[in-house]
Amino acid sequence: MSSSPNAKSKATFWQWLPWILLLLFVAGFIWLFTSMKSPSEATWEPPRTTAAEQQASAPVADTPAPISSYHNAVARASQSVVNIYTTQVMAEHPYIDDPVLRRFFENHGDQQGAGPTNLGSGVIVSEDGYIVTNAHVVEKADEITVAFSDGRKSRAKVIGTDPDSDLAVIRVDMTGLTPLGFREEPIRVGDLALAIGNPFGVGQTVTQGIISATGRTGLGVNKFEDFIQTDAAINPGNSGGALVDARGELVGINTVIFSRSGGSMGIGFAIPTALVEQVMNALIKDGRVSRGWLGIEIQSQLRDPTELETSTGVEVLDVVPQGPAAKSGLQVGDIILTIDDVEMTDANKLIQYVARKPPDMVLNAQILRNGKNAKVAITLKERPAQEVVPQPVTMEGGPEDEPSYHGQSQERPMMSEEERDRMREELMKLFEQDSAAQ
Repeated sequence: MSSSPNAKSKATFWQWLPWILLLLFVAGFIWLFTSMKSPSEATWEPPRTTAAEQQASAPVADTPAPISSYHNAVARASQSVVNIYTTQVMAEHPYIDDPVLRRFFENHGDQQGAGPTNLGSGVIVSEDGYIVTNAHVVEKADEITVAFSDGRKSRAKVIGTDPDSDLAVIRVDMTGLTPLGFREEPIRVGDLALAIGNPFGVGQTVTQGIISATGRTGLGVNKFEDFIQTDAAINPGNSGGALVDARGELVGINTVIFSRSGGSMGIGFAIPTALVEQVMNALIKDGRVSRGWLGIEIQSQLRDPTELETSTGVEVLDVVPQGPAAKSGLQVGDIILTIDDVEMTDANKLIQYVARKPPDMVLNAQILRNGKNAKVAITLKERPAQEVVPQPVTMEGGPEDEPSYHGQSQERPMMSEEERDRMREELMKLFEQDSAAQ
């Protein structure tokens, strides 16, 4: 009697079952071994950028096609950038009445008349002739000449200056001009930057770089600082010129460079359009800039760079009697943590924040007093007039990298009576020798 097919199948199954179980056991053992492998034995691989990160960091062009030229952006912006030439009438020399000394000064060209011509740049901001430039470009100028990109020239008058931000507004008696549009989006580090101006008087020049940093403060150049840093070449004569983006929109007014040679070293600074717009509108409307004032002396919280925990806030060192802060109850020793929920990381940030607010505005400050949090409402007053400090054209690193300033007018030193008599005697001997030789 032959066995049935079902019986044969069962026999085959029982024959293969041990081998199947053995294979499953080996596979499980291998999986368990690999999963328990120590991290130190794992092969190290460098971090990889994901496809999404690569797409986010890819250069953004004005058009889908790669950019091979910025001609359109330059053409758009350059028609709104002007060259500014200023002259100052020199006062009569104090010794011009002395016949001997007058003869010496006449022979050496030291006479009353027009002083040297200073160079600068400016940006057209309205069709009816308003131009923004640096305050130090037009400082103490007796005559201002504006040269346009199309070859036209015009005299200009000063509408107002703000030495605290180193900005000024001048105006020409012309209409139909092409103003330069301001960029609406915030500028970002890594964005392309084009600097347009008149370096060394060679004519309108364009240089290219990127935005190296934003929010630069504490340089000691202006009272109110919020600079854009760029490596686009900026040289003497570029002051007051335009810093534009890849679309030709204004992002800042070129102001100052850090240099050991007087020329560009790849560290230039521009005033951002947010500050330019505030100052420009105030100067055009009122001829002056009105800023908020707390009436306190402050310093940033002392930070130890070796500590892992970071400290924030601004310490109040002194309170002006009857000032806004004093009337609100702010005290010496208080730590200002936030104003209107904006964190005050250092003294410069607080100064910039308050200066951009108008007088009579109420600010809500969160402070730390004796280890306890408190809230103080402060009504701003108008910032008192400050002593005008001469503004720099170049910030140059000296032997100890201390900034030194250029472009400041210096008064003619006076000689003592003894020095004057000695100089007269020496000049008379020289004149007698010249007469004998002839």
